[in-house]
Amino acid sequence: IYGPNVPVMMGLRHANPEIRSFPTPDGDVIDKLLPVENYGVAVMSMGFLIDEDQPVVWRGPMLNSALRQFLSQVEWGDLDYLLVDLPPGTGDVQISLIQLTKITGIVHVTTPQEVALLDVRKGVVMFRSQGVPVLGIIENMSYFVCPHCQQATNVFSHGGGREVAQLYGVAFLGEIPLVPQIREGGDEGIPLVAAKPESDIAKRYMEIASKLAAEISISNWSSATSDAQHEGQS
Repeated sequence: IYGPNVPVMMGLRHANPEIRSFPTPDGDVIDKLLPVENYGVAVMSMGFLIDEDQPVVWRGPMLNSALRQFLSQVEWGDLDYLLVDLPPGTGDVQISLIQLTKITGIVHVTTPQEVALLDVRKGVVMFRSQGVPVLGIIENMSYFVCPHCQQATNVFSHGGGREVAQLYGVAFLGEIPLVPQIREGGDEGIPLVAAKPESDIAKRYMEIASKLAAEISISNWSSATSDAQHEGQS
């Protein structure tokens, strides 16, 4: 919502979501947006609904309304997972999401330096206080490997994401290095996993996705077991 750049990164820069009418259980009709799709992923973003150079200057109630629309007025269909790309911090969007829907869990993506990790720590504590499971932490821009000498440089420090994961007892899902191919794929709208699926970096993304899927399964099983025990006791 704050940085609507997903259409560019997903190769959907000029896409226009279709509006279609759907019947409601009470016999009425409601108009819903249809997500647009690329690389097998259904996408909805503010980037489809405003001009590319138009800033989103919104406060709490307007952000809440937009999030509500994306959750309830988009015909998502059958999905394996619904991922909501959130801005950093613990502000209006995060609080609205907690209030509007039951969240399976949260994933923190951070660079490894201390000023970024401060936000992660606050986020972990805030979501846990609201009963939202923290599924894991991903360290982005973890290091840079020189293409000429192959030497690794810790541009933003290194290992901070893993340390915070250990501190709070959550899964560390993996590291993504700082490489030009990721930036090129984002600018060109061809994600690296689609452009070069056999590359080492693409395999890292797939590893992280597999670990996250496992954490979701574990969290869902734990939640179902807890609910069953509670029902048995009552």
